[in-house]
Amino acid sequence: MGRTWIKSSRSGGNSGNCVEVAMGEAVVPVRDSKRADNGPVIEFTRPAFASFLADVRVGRDV
Repeated sequence: MGRTWIKSSRSGGNSGNCVEVAMGEAVVPVRDSKRADNGPVIEFTRPAFASFLADVRVGRDV
């Protein structure tokens, strides 16, 4: 079964700055939607992804 990718609501419409995640796994895979077929996928542990999101929300450089 393939992953179901979800585009971020903060992707900025058609600006090309789009991030997608796939949920429901032991890890949280993240990819650039512009390179969905052949680009890299970064896999975060769930705690690491939660920490990353918390940093982004407060504007911390990550």
